[in-house]
Amino acid sequence: MDYQAILEEIAETVKKHPKKGNVATYIPALAKVPDDKLGIALVTIDGKTFSYGDAEEKFSVQSIAKVFSLVLAFSKIGEALWQRLGIEPSGNPFNSLVQLEYEKGIPRNPFINAGALVVDDVLMALFPDAKAELLAFIRKLAGNTNISYDKEVASSEWDTGYTNAALAYFLKSHQNMRHKVIDVLDVYFHQCSVAMTCKELATAFLLLANHGVIPATGERILTKSQAKRLNAVMLTCGFYDEAGEFAFRVGLPGKSGVGGGIVAVYPGEWSIAVWSPSLNDHGNSELGIQVLEMFTTLTEKSIF
Repeated sequence: MDYQAILEEIAETVKKHPKKGNVATYIPALAKVPDDKLGIALVTIDGKTFSYGDAEEKFSVQSIAKVFSLVLAFSKIGEALWQRLGIEPSGNPFNSLVQLEYEKGIPRNPFINAGALVVDDVLMALFPDAKAELLAFIRKLAGNTNISYDKEVASSEWDTGYTNAALAYFLKSHQNMRHKVIDVLDVYFHQCSVAMTCKELATAFLLLANHGVIPATGERILTKSQAKRLNAVMLTCGFYDEAGEFAFRVGLPGKSGVGGGIVAVYPGEWSIAVWSPSLNDHGNSELGIQVLEMFTTLTEKSIF
């Protein structure tokens, strides 16, 4: 299949669509990103790469990084992780305080903000320096040491992260946060600030396309069963309160971030990353979803 030609056809088509959505202005550093960026990268398990546009420009991956922290925590403590987290779609905004209160401090899933805070609390119990360990893990998955935290974005997260702080204190009040709130928030805000390219993201997600094994090195990080479970959580919970719509239109497990990135995987074959900063009302990339819907339609490759 000529993936390169397909990516180029899709990109040229969606760029003609009427402009919709807006960049995430509530995080000052993200408000500066030009809204006309479009990058696409597909990486196969056997090492082939196909790309279009701004695929090698770094951007803030934001909530996509929740997948990396979840993989790391799950690989270390296994099923015990779900004693502190649920695995159900939220149906509510990713930063909902109401839902966390209703469910007595047990986040509905690991991809809403409260769930990611709990995962980071787990990482702090596992490693003396959770920020350094997480970054090293991401670099290993991507096969690239040139991946770092964006200090400007991390600072913006600190300056505007009042709701996340409220979620963290609420978790603490329900004994679902073991470390100091300020320390967990520091890990979380840095996690959100990771800067990567579409090519780096697609490469890093090959772990989940390859049933828990990094293709380039052969190192197993997750069991096949664990990889299956995390792909299932991505499918049902990876797109905030639009997960059902994404599954309906695209039909792949994946994860989005308010930096405009989306990564999706086709188990056994490839992963694909798209970056377009303008977001819809749910916080997902407007063009990114269009690109992936067209891609699975044209290639006839989805999990359904």
